[in-house]
Amino acid sequence: MSLKNLSVRKKIPKIYKPKILNHKVNKIFKKFEKSFKIDTNFIVAVSGGADSLALAFLTKVYALKKNLDPRYFIVDHRLRKESTYEAYKVKKILKSLKINSQVLTWKGKKPVSNIQSLARSKRYELLFLKCKKLKISNLVLGHHIDDVIENFFLRMARGSGLKGLVSLGTNTQIENINLIRPLIEFDKRDLIFLSKFIFNFYVDDPTNDDIKFNRIKVRNLIKRFEDFGLDKKKFQLTIENLKKSDQSIKFYIEKNKKENSIFNYRKNELILKDNFFDNSYEVTFRSLSDLIHLVGRKPNFVRGKKIENILNKIKEQKLRKETLGGCVIKMVNHTVILTKEVKKYTC
Repeated sequence: MSLKNLSVRKKIPKIYKPKILNHKVNKIFKKFEKSFKIDTNFIVAVSGGADSLALAFLTKVYALKKNLDPRYFIVDHRLRKESTYEAYKVKKILKSLKINSQVLTWKGKKPVSNIQSLARSKRYELLFLKCKKLKISNLVLGHHIDDVIENFFLRMARGSGLKGLVSLGTNTQIENINLIRPLIEFDKRDLIFLSKFIFNFYVDDPTNDDIKFNRIKVRNLIKRFEDFGLDKKKFQLTIENLKKSDQSIKFYIEKNKKENSIFNYRKNELILKDNFFDNSYEVTFRSLSDLIHLVGRKPNFVRGKKIENILNKIKEQKLRKETLGGCVIKMVNHTVILTKEVKKYTC
């Protein structure tokens, strides 16, 4: 990566010169550039941690090279008294490298339990609103390999199936927003190096050491596994193998939905053929989940136990009429029919 290669229509700030010419920075950027491959504008979520600051720098250099106009947002959850100060400190640090950003604030009453999960949901909500307002469909996140492994164990503890275990992928889509995680295969140490070398700063959230949170318990557990030779590379290999299995299942899910469901445009209903339920349980389960999500048009997928309950009723011929995920599911003469739920309002 040379300054000449970065000589696009946008002028490269002089402050970048000593940074992008560093050999290690150059090597990390080339790896990033190879995996990113985005040619439209995007939004970057910045927390102030080492991973997100490294992401901010990498995406900015990439955008300068590709003549793109990325937007950067910092979410202030206000769960700690220092959070607002830290958010604006991060904003100032980014500004020093000509990266303009905006702070999004979580207003209102804060939870006293399930804090991290609810904070994550609120963070996505705020970012999604910006994506939709700016009409930008690409949201870039700073998740790295440690996050993938931690997510795997957290999902396992909840009894998730294969889809849940490998859910933190490089590219996923929610509410027509593309969630892009270009740092998935990056080592945390490289991201820390970038933050220190480029910004000489990153926020070290004290909750990262608080064992009352399940994520921190899992993080400590993973460190203990390393003592037995089960390192990150082996975890990553296992997860990649599971992803390949998941891709195989997805093939049969799409085949099942295409061949064994018919949309009746006259009645505006989706009819499931008998053969729809003749597949393996996982294929049937996920096929039904997808179609409920498609017909019901709710932002989130229905929880697994509720899908399982519907499948049991169908198998035992006990299903009459159920409402789930904005979708009405009924059985008429042994045929399962899905329609969009229409809410009736009374004055």
